[in-house]
Amino acid sequence: MHIDWSSLGLVAVVALVATTVLVALFATGIQALSRRERAAEAGRSDAVATVTAGTSFLLCAAIVLYGIYLIVLG
Repeated sequence: MHIDWSSLGLVAVVALVATTVLVALFATGIQALSRRERAAEAGRSDAVATVTAGTSFLLCAAIVLYGIYLIVLG
């Protein structure tokens, strides 16, 4: 049995980077929703926060769907 250590290392690095990016995007979306809620309580709207939250969550969904695509068809 032969283990290709460089390929295993590459998979580990890609998984770590993808997980970090996904968590950072989700946290950004949650923070933007919180900022939008605080603005609504103050009686004003924050369109930038709404767009940031939507974009962050959309990118999270795209990354997850791409991962599922790779697992199923890869």
